[in-house]
Amino acid sequence: MSENKKDKKRIIYILYIAIIFVFFYLPIVVTMVFSFNSSKSLTNLTGFSLRWYERLVTDGSIMKAVYVSLTIALFATIISTILGTITAIGLSKNRRILKDIVLTINNFPIMNPDIVTAIGLMILFSSAMIQKGYMTMLLAHIAFCTPYVITSVYPKVRQLDSSIADAAMDLGATPLQALVKVIIPMLKDGIYAGILLAFTMSFDDFVISYFVTGNGVENISIVVYNMTKRTNPTINALSTIVILVITILIITSKLIPAMLKNTMKKVMVVLLAMVIGLSLFAGIKSSGRTLRIFNAGEYMDPALVEKFEEEYDCKIIYETFDSNESMYTKLMSGSEYDILIISDYMIERLIKEDYLIPVNWDNITHKDDIDPQNMGYSFDPDNTYSVPYFVGTVGILYDTTKVAEEDLEDGWELLRNPKYAGDVYMYDSERDSFMIPLKSLGYSTNTTDPDEIKEAYEWLIEQKKTMDVVYVGDDVMDNMIAGNKAIAVVYSGDGAYIMEENDNLDYFDPPEGTVEWCDCMVMTKDCSDSELAEEFMDYMLEYDNVVQNSEFVGYTTPVKQVREDMKDDYFAGIEAYTPVFGAPQNEVFYYQEKEVKQMFADYWTKVKAY
Repeated sequence: MSENKKDKKRIIYILYIAIIFVFFYLPIVVTMVFSFNSSKSLTNLTGFSLRWYERLVTDGSIMKAVYVSLTIALFATIISTILGTITAIGLSKNRRILKDIVLTINNFPIMNPDIVTAIGLMILFSSAMIQKGYMTMLLAHIAFCTPYVITSVYPKVRQLDSSIADAAMDLGATPLQALVKVIIPMLKDGIYAGILLAFTMSFDDFVISYFVTGNGVENISIVVYNMTKRTNPTINALSTIVILVITILIITSKLIPAMLKNTMKKVMVVLLAMVIGLSLFAGIKSSGRTLRIFNAGEYMDPALVEKFEEEYDCKIIYETFDSNESMYTKLMSGSEYDILIISDYMIERLIKEDYLIPVNWDNITHKDDIDPQNMGYSFDPDNTYSVPYFVGTVGILYDTTKVAEEDLEDGWELLRNPKYAGDVYMYDSERDSFMIPLKSLGYSTNTTDPDEIKEAYEWLIEQKKTMDVVYVGDDVMDNMIAGNKAIAVVYSGDGAYIMEENDNLDYFDPPEGTVEWCDCMVMTKDCSDSELAEEFMDYMLEYDNVVQNSEFVGYTTPVKQVREDMKDDYFAGIEAYTPVFGAPQNEVFYYQEKEVKQMFADYWTKVKAY
């Protein structure tokens, strides 16, 4: 082969490798760059700033999550490595049929989908009446890490000469000395691989951790996942720090291996002692009053939680969820909370299932500050169980430089105007998406009529045919901030958040009506201190606290005076912050019975698959 051909092949090979590296590492570089962005946007660089690193350091929930992730990963790695190594060595001394059985069983956790393992462990802990928290998460991590260690170590055990241990004992070594000084050193490559696998699996785990934890214990994965409910560049800052730490460790291990070899044992002993000490300290619980709160991610200013703890001399166990449905799953698994902050239809469901207890409104001193239009919704007509927290509507966000003012008169039909084909985001939500055609056709969004539901389905199919719409989730916020499309269906609070970053955007509720939503604070039947719970509810309605919380979250408050003041101040000019409530054509979502829910779900599957 000529030298030219060899050079061409070499260049092609180098380009191929370069493309692979770009594919793998470009997202990491982008994450690191945008961690220094001065704005909330994840696509538009507006300037250099360390604001997200400052928020990361001051956010107690994130720092606590880092601590939980590291300690759980270290403990799980150490314990699973010991268990896995002993098991692998023990298998080598057993009959083949027993080896095959154990190895087959060992493969089940590896091959099982994470969600299956998570649900199984959740049911196990609930059945055994074990309170979910740090210990259940640790046990779960040990359970799914150990099989990986066995898989890594066992091949090395098989390569050993079975007479080596006997030879060591013939030379005077005890069985323990033969194991520690002869066998284990010969297995070190497999053990190291098992350690790396176990630590990585534990540190990165989300699904299993999410379902087996409780009592306010959250690792990095859970906190980051709940943060994705809103655009939060703090995630970029956290990711950048993790990446840099890993990079420094890798470089250090390569440059100074001799130093690491001589000091590793001492470092590991000191590190382990620190971890144990911190864990014991963290495990000391307050002897005072405790309040357990379950709320959506990024839906409350953490500073308000800390302030309440100081003012009322109590401990708050604050956990977050990503959807009302996942919240319900955790409740049904046996998790207990005092206060839930959930949406209207889920409140209706829990009322029907007798899971909530009435609120003593005599203890809610700021009741009169709540706008009467945000009270008495159909899911709880007398507000027997619910105290309004945030309210809003679902409407249309549009680019004033691209969408003609007269076209807004089309209402929901704007989403089928051919002028804007390929320029529309629909919200990836079954109920919100079906609400649009139902309202456009003049039907109730809570209809149970099969013909009306089918007609709404056909409306959505026709829209997909002619408009080339894109269904998106919470990433609609950053996409609209960047101006990627002209029109989007959004929640009013998200509209306010987006318009704060892009002055070309505006929001309106179509005249045919829309869905009004109201998220409320409710007390569960497991509430152990209803008086403290009601004090917290009242605290969250105080003027200054409402202002602080609304600025942090960006949604509409039901406290009328705050809403009016913020309209002319913090949210000046953002009409989405003050949607029209109480319009006769507006509705709230009802809880759907099984048959109706299944009908909508079947049609929704067809819409998404079209």
